[in-house]
Amino acid sequence: MSDLSVMLLCTFAAGACIPLGGWLASLERIRPQWLENEFRHFVMAFGGGVLLAAVTLVLLPQGITMVRQPWAVVVLLLAGGVAFFALEHQLGKKKQEAPQLMAMLLDFVPESLALGGIFISGSPAGPLLAVLIGLQNLPEGFNAYREMVAKGRGSAQVLRGMASLVLLGPLLGWLGWSVLGSHEGALGGLMLFASGGLLYLIFQDIAPQAVLRRHWFPALGAVTGFAVALLGQLSFGA
Repeated sequence: MSDLSVMLLCTFAAGACIPLGGWLASLERIRPQWLENEFRHFVMAFGGGVLLAAVTLVLLPQGITMVRQPWAVVVLLLAGGVAFFALEHQLGKKKQEAPQLMAMLLDFVPESLALGGIFISGSPAGPLLAVLIGLQNLPEGFNAYREMVAKGRGSAQVLRGMASLVLLGPLLGWLGWSVLGSHEGALGGLMLFASGGLLYLIFQDIAPQAVLRRHWFPALGAVTGFAVALLGQLSFGA
């Protein structure tokens, strides 16, 4: 199988985790109520842990290696945070906040682009990033489904929308393969920009929502998510 085929398969599988997570969320609710609340917050924290791992284990190290200039690294990181803040602020003014859905889309798009560029560059981080994207998309799809249904959207409508996102991964991966693979600086810049945005989302939206007062189990989700991602990093040797 060619490297391009492997990349397309990886991005498709990572995208398929979005509707899979939504489907799992659509199943019969867990009883008793306290267990459902703890599990939902654990899943949210798990996604935050994997996001943090994607930033610290792949996107930042790879981006720093490709960009090299310290000032440029810092500027790109801050630019990503400011851009994600501005977008969320605009959505908030229009009363269209959907933090879980936003986090899912805003990390899936740049990471899929970066994945295509990483695969064609021959970096060993490609398979690891693909695994991390899938690990992120599963809990994010789960939480985004709950979020959208709570806003009054129908279950079938939400799942159809999530299924339509599956092919977005291979499309973006192919674009990254075609454009970013031969432009190392642009690929590194995208990774750093995405890192800044993801750090903003983690601490602005995901981490606060994962907290459940007088309950301590959900916070272990963040540790578990990071640990699973670290295991992947050590296994792939990226």
